[in-house]
Amino acid sequence: EHGSGNLGASNTFRFLGPKIAVLVLVADIAKGFLPTFFAPIYAIGHSLPDRWLMLIAGFFAVIGHMFSVFVGFRGGKGIATTAGVFMALSPVAFLGAFLVWAAVMLTTRIVSVASMSAAIALPAVVYGVGRVGVASADTSLLIISFAITLVVLVKHRSNIRRLVAGKEPVLRRHRPENHAG
Repeated sequence: EHGSGNLGASNTFRFLGPKIAVLVLVADIAKGFLPTFFAPIYAIGHSLPDRWLMLIAGFFAVIGHMFSVFVGFRGGKGIATTAGVFMALSPVAFLGAFLVWAAVMLTTRIVSVASMSAAIALPAVVYGVGRVGVASADTSLLIISFAITLVVLVKHRSNIRRLVAGKEPVLRRHRPENHAG
């Protein structure tokens, strides 16, 4: 009902403050990490390789977060949930994308710009860490990173429109006027 109407940590920070926003952020990360990490355990006896189970679980965790049946197929933008997925799939790729997010956030103070930058960087980071042998980066991981990036960018359409119009907010806490009377 407030701000962007988004259920994510950024909007929560603006209206409910940092403590609640951190809880939302941790919950969104967990939504991505837990099903991805534990997919092979829950699918005992399944014929798919563990890696594929993790990729499928991670992809659908992000999609389920973005288009939640619990809120009329609306949801978050998927950045924190994607972070959780990649913490489970490729911690090195997660770290690379996070560093991009942090650098852009410190420079612009615009969460959507930092988030989209990290999403765009993710496939390149996945590819790069595989090429230099820092971590495994098979083709399936690269494909999932591209697919998630595309969906994340689609979910950021309204942010892109506001950026073009010069109306995208800088991160700061909204302090409603005191109406005590």
